[in-house]
Amino acid sequence: MYKKSIAALLIGALTLGLFSFKTESERYFEIAKNLDVFATLFKEVNTFYVDDVPPAKMMRTGIDAMLKSLDPYTNYIPEDDIEDFRTMTTGQYGGIGALIGSHDGKITVQMPYENSPAHKAGLVIGDVILKVNGVDVTGKTTSDVTKLLKGQANTPVKLEVRSYGQSKSKTVELNRANIMVDNVPYYGMLDDQIGYFQLSGFTVDASKEVKMAVQKLKEMGAKKIVFDLRDNPGGLLHEAVNISNVFVDRGKDIVSTKGKVKEWNKTYKALDEPLDKEIPLVILTSSRSASASEIVAGVMQDYDRAVLVGERTFGKGLVQATRPLSYNSQLKVTTAKYYTPSGRCIQAIDYAHRNEDGSVGKIADSLRVAFKTAAGRVVYDGGGISPDVEVEQQNYSEITKTIARKGYFFEFANKYRAEHPSIPAAKKFKLTDDEYQQFISYLGNKDVSYTTAIESELQDLSAKAKDGKHYDDIKAELEAIKKKVSHNKANDLTRFKPEIKEMLEAEIASRYYLQKGYIESTFDDDPDILMAKQVLNDSQKYNAYLKVK
Repeated sequence: MYKKSIAALLIGALTLGLFSFKTESERYFEIAKNLDVFATLFKEVNTFYVDDVPPAKMMRTGIDAMLKSLDPYTNYIPEDDIEDFRTMTTGQYGGIGALIGSHDGKITVQMPYENSPAHKAGLVIGDVILKVNGVDVTGKTTSDVTKLLKGQANTPVKLEVRSYGQSKSKTVELNRANIMVDNVPYYGMLDDQIGYFQLSGFTVDASKEVKMAVQKLKEMGAKKIVFDLRDNPGGLLHEAVNISNVFVDRGKDIVSTKGKVKEWNKTYKALDEPLDKEIPLVILTSSRSASASEIVAGVMQDYDRAVLVGERTFGKGLVQATRPLSYNSQLKVTTAKYYTPSGRCIQAIDYAHRNEDGSVGKIADSLRVAFKTAAGRVVYDGGGISPDVEVEQQNYSEITKTIARKGYFFEFANKYRAEHPSIPAAKKFKLTDDEYQQFISYLGNKDVSYTTAIESELQDLSAKAKDGKHYDDIKAELEAIKKKVSHNKANDLTRFKPEIKEMLEAEIASRYYLQKGYIESTFDDDPDILMAKQVLNDSQKYNAYLKVK
């Protein structure tokens, strides 16, 4: 009987092995077969299609479409795009150190980085770039001009620019440099006790910048800290681990990754002594805080180390790795999902199970699984990191959005800068009522037309009434409502003065104090920052958020 049992087990194991081998063989056959079909198809199209077929473009379209069917983060990076990819991961590139963009059909300096070649050469926000090394950039895209401006450090570049209010252009000569985009673009004090710093990315040395910012804030007298992760798209995983380690104990689990290749599964731990594991901490999150920023937010929440304030985060719990391909190209491929210390994965979208039309949906709240923090608080997976204190976000009026979209804030700030040599510190700068009236006058000959939500609904109602032959019955009422809405629109510049003024002040502050000025100007109007201060200034409330209710 014993021998028969052993024989049966061996036969079963052999059968299973053969079945697995057959399945794997079939899989490789399917791959080889379809690659052969693809190559044959490409050859036939190239030979017989009525027009010339650009091989590289056609192949790129095929590759992009194939990878798009997986998830948005698995991408092919051809050799020509490697430099841009390196900039994204390292935050470093060779150039002049200025953010440019298209404004009113012209390539314009949007923001020179402080102490960059562009800044030192006197380029300011609003300067229109006409030529780069003699090449006319009229009609070129922002991407085209960016490539002209980039180059090896210490190489010269000559620009022809026209400043606001000037009819003649000027030539600016400067040398490119290695530009390192700061992960921490700002740190400073909100008041005499609360420090604040903003983290905008997770490129190389992000953790060092965070550590330095926290140290500087403590030297400036900070007894509490606001850590702003809003709109941070993420980046390098190890930087998220090291940033978490600034605030949590050595040896603590930070994040685990689990994927198809079991050998790559790993739990990352805090390796160093923390800089400060006691200082009261609020982390600000938004719906665009993603990936590495969600790791940090999730770790701080799982260990009850910080109170999260703002919005539920994006929900990107996928890890990417780069793999080398032929001809110096690369593949950025999703290899795993990551899990916070409590065991939750915050991936919000299920790319593995698509609808018949190819679309994907978010994981329903009813399907989210409960986990517990170190203190026993209940938190959930599958849909981003939910804040401990949710703040209702400001919905800007249609007139404010129209003014911003058409660039009138941008233009008026340039005008203001040309007419005013200086302003008070950004935190203290406020437009007077007379200056706001000047802005209204400035808009007098501008196109500020827009359609409100109620006007759209009235148009739909009128169309449906005409289709149903009931328009004449309600025509008088519809016209009366239209007149009332039209009258209200005329008063919108007064009605929405606080939010318009807030955006205009920030734009003007940036003309004098660059990015730091823009950030500081928003402190007294930012609902998330105001809530963070309220939480930190009430120790009982702060501690209550971190305990089991």
